Amino acid sequence: MIRGQYNLSIMPKILLPVMFSFIFNNCNSQINIEDKNKMKRETMVESQIKARGIKNQEVLNAMLKVERHLFVPAEFAAQAYTDNPLPIGEGQTISQPYIVALMTEVLDLGKTSKVLEIGTGSGYQAAVLAEICGSVYSIEIFESLASKARDLLKILGYKNIIIKSGDGYTGWKEHSPFDAIIVTCAPTEIPEPLTEQLAEGGKMIIPVGESYAQELVLLEKHNGKIKEKAIVPVRFVPMITPSGEKY
Repeated sequence: MIRGQYNLSIMPKILLPVMFSFIFNNCNSQINIEDKNKMKRETMVESQIKARGIKNQEVLNAMLKVERHLFVPAEFAAQAYTDNPLPIGEGQTISQPYIVALMTEVLDLGKTSKVLEIGTGSGYQAAVLAEICGSVYSIEIFESLASKARDLLKILGYKNIIIKSGDGYTGWKEHSPFDAIIVTCAPTEIPEPLTEQLAEGGKMIIPVGESYAQELVLLEKHNGKIKEKAIVPVRFVPMITPSGEKY
């Protein structure tokens, strides 16, 4: 062999163990990350959700399955399973896990339920809903968030979620009536178009009030009349008009 020249015939024998070791370690690393996130979800459900009284097994299963860390910016991924809302851009937030579970549970969803969501955000709440019900129609005021959520949910394989960018206050009349409506931004008063688009026997969960004095309110429609029940004090981002004014 000429000095300085590599013997190519022995290179594969030298490199193969190194290559296999690299691939194996990377696979193990990925598995470890997935296992850790799964453990974080299990802890989240046990300590934050079940411990506070959420009992619906469909809701618990959905919270265990949907990977919340995928729905937050990378810089907040390590905090994805903590008991807090997190920023997602455009001045908006992903709701605290317990609030997501609570709002979902009180709607009493079934496998064929058609749900309207006002405030898509990152798409996390829509994904939780889609694990339980038949279809989710979601409206987001910010096109940038709507686009990101749509792309992510498509990658994750959700086919029963339809997202559009628009003014959630007016609802989505062409697809009404809805068996349930969930609102993840707070108007100062309950939007009349939403109550009109609620089906007979349907339920709507919505935060209502000024920025620092909001109440989560459950509405039910019976014989065309709306019955309201206050659930718990909350703090949500305000519902805004396309021009940025508060409703």
